[in-house]
Amino acid sequence: MANLARVLTDTVARVPERTALKLDETVVTYAALEAMSAKVAGVLAARGVAPGDRVGLVMPNIPQMPFIYYGALRYGAVVVPMNPLLKAREIAYHLQDSGARIVFAWEGVAAEVTAGAEEAGNVDVVSVDSVEFLQLLAAADSRLEVADVDDEDIAVILYTSGTTGRPKGAALTHWNLLSNAQVSRSLLDTLETDVIFGGLPFFHVFGQTAALNSAVLAGASISLLPRFDAGKALQIIERDGVTIFEGVPTMYVAMLRHPDVKTTDLSSLRGAITGGSAMPLEILHEFEDVFGTYLLEGYGLSETSPIVSFNLPGGERKAGSIGRPVDGMEVRILDPEGRDVPTGEIGELSIRGEGVMKGYWHNDDATAAAIPDGWFRSGDLARLDEEGNIYIVDRKKDMILRGGYNVYPREVEEVLYGHPAVAEAAVIGVPDDLHGEEIVAVVGLREESRPADDSARDQLVAEIAQFAKDRLAAYKYPRRIQLTDALPKGPTGKILKREITVEPVEAPLVGEAPGA
Repeated sequence: MANLARVLTDTVARVPERTALKLDETVVTYAALEAMSAKVAGVLAARGVAPGDRVGLVMPNIPQMPFIYYGALRYGAVVVPMNPLLKAREIAYHLQDSGARIVFAWEGVAAEVTAGAEEAGNVDVVSVDSVEFLQLLAAADSRLEVADVDDEDIAVILYTSGTTGRPKGAALTHWNLLSNAQVSRSLLDTLETDVIFGGLPFFHVFGQTAALNSAVLAGASISLLPRFDAGKALQIIERDGVTIFEGVPTMYVAMLRHPDVKTTDLSSLRGAITGGSAMPLEILHEFEDVFGTYLLEGYGLSETSPIVSFNLPGGERKAGSIGRPVDGMEVRILDPEGRDVPTGEIGELSIRGEGVMKGYWHNDDATAAAIPDGWFRSGDLARLDEEGNIYIVDRKKDMILRGGYNVYPREVEEVLYGHPAVAEAAVIGVPDDLHGEEIVAVVGLREESRPADDSARDQLVAEIAQFAKDRLAAYKYPRRIQLTDALPKGPTGKILKREITVEPVEAPLVGEAPGA
């Protein structure tokens, strides 16, 4: 099974009439998912896309997303998933860097994607709505054959930002993703009779592997939720008899704090998993008490497909641990010279195994820096105990982890520097009960732009915030803008973030955006 798309074709051969996808009243069987993916392959052929070409995909968790995902894979193309919250300038970069020939865009973001495609140049845009897209598929030829590929051929390019501010494309192979889907299925012993909650975004590697690919591999059903809402999630658990819930910590907190949790029938659940950011131990225990099932915490990265380690059902869980390496993955804790540190001491978590990416797309220097000796450097500082349990201690990189999404300060800072009033900017993360971390921009103003009074100050804060909001995805823009005359610097002129003091406030100065 070299081509990842065979997880679908093999399951169709076993359980064609089993429900694959459900979105409210819409039900898609495995046979229908297979047929739609073959039609997507026909669309690609008709539009001049060749096997190996990159296919952009910008949409939330709706049934059309798996149609296109598996259709592109079976055709032999490479899928480039993107967050539908991205703005045109960000989409243009993803399309340009990947060299995508075509991009499928959900109708709700089609205008933004079209603008990005125009900036990228020579990219065909297909708007995915509920009527015309189905008509497009109906008119297309079905290409039932599954392209022959090697295990090491690239299946998906997932963009992850770096400290340079320019996102890098993690090139994941068919075997990377298949082996990790097998691990995910094995962790929870996923069966054909299971119903998996589909609220983790499929454009993100966690949802793509642990929900979509592992469910299709097992022949289980996925109940979709395009945009997370705690009340709706509780309704889906009861309505569809969800047996496995998969989410990031903020999802669990939101459901626990929702008034309907007291009256929702949660008895169908037999397990839950979490990742993306650290799960507070008190929240983990509260979930298990209220929902009546176990909650397993794990660790992974886009570059590792993603699962590296997990706590196991029925196993001993140690406070603060992200478990032990899963099958097919190895870890070491290394010092800056690449030597193992003694057990219990802190070093950089380094990973080798079946899930580790082939490399960064067309970026040999970044690949060599990340995998200098066959071991992928995670950028996270960690330690191991005597039993091999892993504990994340701190982040080596400046990355902010907001609600399970990676936010890299340099990218945000570059946008802020584009505002005419901004002389310098530093973006940092501060602890936040809901999102894990919140984004704060400390901005040094040009002398001529310094406000004369509090009213002018408030107006300028709002203006800078809106400037960033218009140019960054909703999970990236700073919720708090702190103005100053100058930022602290070292002798070389480098801004010293460690010396920046964030002023306490009772609430963010910038309101939440839809989908944030």
